[in-house]
Amino acid sequence: MTEKECEHHHDEDENMRRRIGAAVLGLLAAGLFVVFLVWAILHPHGPRFVLQDATIYAFNISQPNFLTSNLQVTLSSRNPNDKIGIFYDRLDIYASYRNQQVTLATLLPATYQGHLDVTLWSPILYGTSVPVAPFFSPALSQDLMAGMVLLNIKIDGWVRWKVGTWISGRYRLHVNCPAYITLAGHFSGEGPAVKYQLVQRCGVDV
Repeated sequence: MTEKECEHHHDEDENMRRRIGAAVLGLLAAGLFVVFLVWAILHPHGPRFVLQDATIYAFNISQPNFLTSNLQVTLSSRNPNDKIGIFYDRLDIYASYRNQQVTLATLLPATYQGHLDVTLWSPILYGTSVPVAPFFSPALSQDLMAGMVLLNIKIDGWVRWKVGTWISGRYRLHVNCPAYITLAGHFSGEGPAVKYQLVQRCGVDV
């Protein structure tokens, strides 16, 4: 084989590799475009959470700057999408008061939510002698004297979307449910529990 023929053969191989590379990139681009198009058309909406009720067993300052709380809440989550499913991979729920977490985080069970499905959870949230900021005790005393305490039931977790057989990556989920609890005087937690029907819609950020 002459030098000229070798150069011609090399050029053909190089052109073939370029055509194969361009074809692979074209297929990848087409696949990504189809996924993006389906995603844009379906336009997934985040789940809608509602705080249905709260049962208070204890919520009081047991010692200076230590709070004891024990409550059970019922939340519902609805998938508003009629063509997209939602995987809840991990959900931690806890109660906060004046931007401070006052109960331990409780792990909700991982679950899959089909199209337009509704899921209910009724976790128990508790914290015994939780250290709080020095301003916390007088602020809580003022709220109790006023007869109303604002608790925030919060959820931090991860979700994934399911379209047909395709499943997305994980997205961070933040849920904030305000719970306005009306209390007459000082609630020490002694005696029967008090249940409050709230049906309060929650803020959701995905």
